[in-house]
Amino acid sequence: MLYTFSPLGEGAIVIEAGTEINEDTQKRIQAIAALLEAEPPAWMVEFIPAFTTVTVFYNPLAALYESVKSDLETLLPHAEEIPSSLSRTVEIPVCYGGEFGPDLDFVAEHNGLTPEQVIDIHTSGTYSVSMIGFAPGFPFISGMSEKIAAPRRDSPRLRIPEQTVGIAGKQTGVYPIETPGGWQLIGRTPIRLFRPEQEIPSLLRAGDKIAFRRISEKEYRAWKEEEHAENY
Repeated sequence: MLYTFSPLGEGAIVIEAGTEINEDTQKRIQAIAALLEAEPPAWMVEFIPAFTTVTVFYNPLAALYESVKSDLETLLPHAEEIPSSLSRTVEIPVCYGGEFGPDLDFVAEHNGLTPEQVIDIHTSGTYSVSMIGFAPGFPFISGMSEKIAAPRRDSPRLRIPEQTVGIAGKQTGVYPIETPGGWQLIGRTPIRLFRPEQEIPSLLRAGDKIAFRRISEKEYRAWKEEEHAENY
């Protein structure tokens, strides 16, 4: 695989691993991330995987762009040799509809389905986290069926509660913090995706596999009460 490189400011380099968002490109992204985790160059500050690229931030006082590029050109051919520890399967319980998913009926009507059919399709998908972005810990999750795809709202909401599950186009995602947004909201999970008090604040990371599981409102409330009791 021939990678392409481009500078980003004075302290970052962008590695392009493909031109299309697909499984092969994602595997290359995960391999690069695994390599950089296992064998971090001395000049590296951090790296950020995305849909088709990995941006590597470096200390410009420790290395110049050309030397960073040269080091990466030497390292990357060995990316496939590093076993990836990045890919996990994370189950996300979701309470669908009602106050937690006010747009579930719209998504169903838009696709000529019932709300129950939308839930069945959403919970039967094979998903993976393509990248983390937009907001702290926000996962862009690929693999959703086109049968429940839906356009963004014409007018974004000013406040979306944290842990709300949404759909935009052919993607699904979970809002990890309260934020404005234009996705169609179909449910909410009791699991916190962004945990700033922890060393690794994002529960999910690029390459993770996701399994959505339906829970009742009673189960959701009990989960939140238990979490609240543990924290106080």
